[in-house]
Amino acid sequence: MTVPHAGSPRTLADELRARSDAELAGLLRTRADLLSPLPGDLSQLATRAGTRASVLRALERLDTFTLQTAESLAVAPQPCTTRALADLMPGAGDRLPAALATLRDHALLWGRDDALRLVRTAQELLAPSPARPGSTGLGPTLAETAAGISPRRIQELLTGAGLPATHDPVSALAALTGLFSDDSRLAALLETAPPASRAVLERLTWGPPYGEVSARPAPHLRWLLDRGLLMPTAPGTVVLPREVALRLRGGRAHRDLSPEPPELIPLAGPGEAGADAAAAGAAYTAVTVVEELLADWEREAPAVLRAGGLGVRDLKRAAVALDLPEPEAAFWIELAHAAGLLASDGEADERYAPTPAYDAWLAGPPEARWTRLVTAWLAATRVPALVGGRDAKGRALTVLGPGLDRGPAPALRRRVLTLLATAGPGVAPAPESVAARIAWELPRRCPADTRALLTDAALAEAERLGVTGRGALAGFARPLLAAAHGTDTAGAAADAARLLAPLLPRPVDHVLLQADLTAVAPGPLLRDLRQAMAVVADVESTGGATVYRFTPGSVRRALDEGWTAQQVHAFLAERSRTPVPQPLTYLVDDTARRHGQMRVGAAASYVCCEDEALVAQLLADRRTEALRLRLIAPTVLVSPVAPDHLLLRLREAGFAPAAEDAAGTVVTLTGEPRRTPPRAAPEPAPDTPPRADDALLAAAVRAIRAGDHASGAGPAPQGGRRPAAAEAVGAPPRTPAEETLRILRSAAAGGALVRIGYVGADGIAAQRVLSPVRVEGGFVTAFDHTADEVRTYPLHRITGTVEVTD
Repeated sequence: MTVPHAGSPRTLADELRARSDAELAGLLRTRADLLSPLPGDLSQLATRAGTRASVLRALERLDTFTLQTAESLAVAPQPCTTRALADLMPGAGDRLPAALATLRDHALLWGRDDALRLVRTAQELLAPSPARPGSTGLGPTLAETAAGISPRRIQELLTGAGLPATHDPVSALAALTGLFSDDSRLAALLETAPPASRAVLERLTWGPPYGEVSARPAPHLRWLLDRGLLMPTAPGTVVLPREVALRLRGGRAHRDLSPEPPELIPLAGPGEAGADAAAAGAAYTAVTVVEELLADWEREAPAVLRAGGLGVRDLKRAAVALDLPEPEAAFWIELAHAAGLLASDGEADERYAPTPAYDAWLAGPPEARWTRLVTAWLAATRVPALVGGRDAKGRALTVLGPGLDRGPAPALRRRVLTLLATAGPGVAPAPESVAARIAWELPRRCPADTRALLTDAALAEAERLGVTGRGALAGFARPLLAAAHGTDTAGAAADAARLLAPLLPRPVDHVLLQADLTAVAPGPLLRDLRQAMAVVADVESTGGATVYRFTPGSVRRALDEGWTAQQVHAFLAERSRTPVPQPLTYLVDDTARRHGQMRVGAAASYVCCEDEALVAQLLADRRTEALRLRLIAPTVLVSPVAPDHLLLRLREAGFAPAAEDAAGTVVTLTGEPRRTPPRAAPEPAPDTPPRADDALLAAAVRAIRAGDHASGAGPAPQGGRRPAAAEAVGAPPRTPAEETLRILRSAAAGGALVRIGYVGADGIAAQRVLSPVRVEGGFVTAFDHTADEVRTYPLHRITGTVEVTD
């Protein structure tokens, strides 16, 4: 059995073996993709850490300066000393050691400080090449550009540069590289260059390093080509070799280094109390808007498009009903869906409707309803701000339709809110400075336009939801932000609700009736009062005080819902703090007198009206031609359309019909509120695996160490030998399911050992000794001491569990 090398590591695997368990756990936490599936040993871990997909994910999470450090290493000779790297990055100051430590922690860099090496895949991804210019603005090395050049042409380049001929191309390239890497010798060569040639070099120095030439280059270009200062890469294309560019730049790999993040520029903030008050008002509005949306859709459920999603017409109708712009209406619809309150019903005539979870949500206090919405928003990967755009294939992106998922959205949203939190209570940073900071922290996370859209959307949606108030993070939202990555989400939601509750505006139980047929709500109304006012009046304006207007149509709507004129009068008198104006009394009585003169029943449908003049008017109205009404008696008309459709069209034409049953009694056709079958909230689709908790990471490190020890490459895992209980024999334990679950959960919480009886797929019973990590979803994940690896066992195959001691 061999042990880790005490001197310089020869490979990344050697360096990983020298790391502590805490450092390995940190690597697995940072690069969670390395955990699935679990590597068998440290060699497998190093191999997986060097795969292209994994390295790309790791590079996406580097900030601008750390990425610039990696890019500088990619253009430096390998291995590279810290001193040589610092020469490539003048102005880095004391930020360079931290950047190198980050690269090492991410397993993108290994080796001693005097022999730093990038992981090979990172080197390939970041180093410039003839096929892929680098972000440094540097081109490929002289050796890379000369790969397809004949030995004779290389000797001609030597002669043109004033160097003696050599016997082979390798030594010739070495001589040219030495010339171009020597400041004084290259400067002497350039002194003899024509001014036009030096001008070309100046244009290419900071990139892009490529240019175009004709089949017969001009003399000043020919001078450069004959000395290897420009090298051909393709017909008509030349490139400035990296060694030349670095000397012309004074040895700098980047034109501008960004060692420090952009500062957050504070605006004139509202103060802590002002921010919390504004955010609490927005939070109450958010709950109300979602309630109004779903209350509308439980009566008139919109259809699901054939390709999925909500139609443009239905989105417009929802926006009008909520008195909001369409982009905001799209956000609330998507949020209700993300929270599991809205779904498609799955019927043949598929429609969107509230789920049974909506009823439970509606029964909760406003602060609890708000935390559910915000928790869903923080985790959501769908981006409503994309609605109205088009996907890569040119198809329109619709609300609740496909194509709105963006994997980086949750992480970027949380990062934006974290930056707001660092600004301090009641301080609102300028949105432009937040966007600049996000661009510095995550330069490769997603395309620049997508990153800007996600940042702007996060700020706007946070303000809309009440997570921020006038640009500053609300104090009651901080617990939700602290519960990152799903840690204690329920406890954080309870804390946020507790802090929000005393800040919410108190609902009022009355309105103020005005003589101009309006009513003013001096604050948010109680739910039953708000629902009743929505039936009997139309919302005219919202804000600090909602203004309702009574119209013949709104009063008729109340009568259609089954109210009587007496009930309307009683409601207004009871709920108003001011006397009921006489014009409003006349409006209710006049509308009630005309309501029900015309009645609709089923024939397919019929219209019965005692007023023959009104019947004649109905027949003569061109707006009712599509109903194909036919007179069968002086006061009776029949139609082939359904009664509910006939009622709707007659009301749209300005008539006031009422429905009646077979006995002639006036009825309301309002059905039961529409609900879908039970539906789970949609699962977000992040582009990275979830981060593991500390217990799982410790078990994973122990399993990897055990595999490394078994392969003879490393010592036994820290923490001791295999428990003696793992070798015990006997009958597998048998316990009731409730007792089994209790013991496993207790062991996971306390780090205890347990013995389980387990029936495999072959039907053979065996036993295992486990250190449970977590018990959830019908499975127990544990470090199996019998097999020295992390395994997951389904609970229904476990015959029993007993606690053991080592």
